[in-house]
Amino acid sequence: MKKVIVAMSGGVDSSVAAYLLKEQGYEVEGVTYYMYEQESSNGQTTCTSLKSVKEVANVADYLGIKHEIIDIRKEFSKMVIEPFVNAYQKGETPNPCIICNRFVKFPMLLKKAKQRDASYISTGHYAIVDMGSNKSRVSLRKGIDPKKDQSYFLYALNQDILKNLILPLGTMTKEQIKEIALKIGLPLAKRQESQEICFIQGSNYKEFVKAHQSYISKPGPIVHINGEKLGEHKGIYNYTVGQRKGLGMAFHEPLYIIKIDPTTNTIFVGQREYAEKKEFFVTEINWIQERFQTSETFIKAFVKIRSTMKERPAKIYLYNENDDGNQIFRIVFDEPQWAPAPGQSAVFYDKDIVIGGGIIL
Repeated sequence: MKKVIVAMSGGVDSSVAAYLLKEQGYEVEGVTYYMYEQESSNGQTTCTSLKSVKEVANVADYLGIKHEIIDIRKEFSKMVIEPFVNAYQKGETPNPCIICNRFVKFPMLLKKAKQRDASYISTGHYAIVDMGSNKSRVSLRKGIDPKKDQSYFLYALNQDILKNLILPLGTMTKEQIKEIALKIGLPLAKRQESQEICFIQGSNYKEFVKAHQSYISKPGPIVHINGEKLGEHKGIYNYTVGQRKGLGMAFHEPLYIIKIDPTTNTIFVGQREYAEKKEFFVTEINWIQERFQTSETFIKAFVKIRSTMKERPAKIYLYNENDDGNQIFRIVFDEPQWAPAPGQSAVFYDKDIVIGGGIIL
């Protein structure tokens, strides 16, 4: 019987993933990471808190599997929270889930599997790992439920992780998962969906950044792209490219944030058409599909620049290299797309297969 280590959050998805793997004959052991504790005056907790983490033990007991809570608060703070806060202070819009998957969750899960002599690791993500006929290279594909597909968040996983990864929910819909959870009577089957950022209560990232910033963000000018000063911002961490609301100024037509310049502490705004971009640059590329690591003039792909958007046709060109040796690629859409935000990820697809992706510059 082959052993699999499952990352369990206590939510429906990871709990059902553990159940399905056990039903398939695997020896299943659960791991839950205690990542962050945020004090609260209203008694609410995040899904990374110790209280929430301990609740997972009830699910593991119910499923009849071994379970371990591992305190990784120090590593999580260094690898996820600090880059998250620093990015906003630089006028970028980070994606902490992708950062965590790349540097914390999956590498630590694989390390734990090796320590426990387990053959595989698993999570409750909606995506498909496909060995195909090429046993030397694994493919990552979209989950079949278009509303729940999470392949965008997994593009940065390397082959060592993908070759040991089982994602049992990728070929199922969310409704099917809910039905299974209710059918087997999971203790948390009626639990609400996980929040967008696991270590922040609600969606108020601004207060979180303000409380954790390494230096005091100062107010600065809001300038129209024609050069006219229109107002003053409250610190660039409060804003993101493409934002319309919350600018605190009047104008005769709607304005959107076009660019954030941290060197001059200036926010540039303009009409909607200026926020639509046909091309931009990406770096820190992770290629899952080896055939695209060539010196072709360009490759055609479908590119997704935020998790909630539909991927769109584009060409990908090798541009040059950073001083640190990182390659920079130029993405050129067939049609302009809404507000590519520096710090977010651009993920490349060939139909339902993830080619790779990188960070928007």
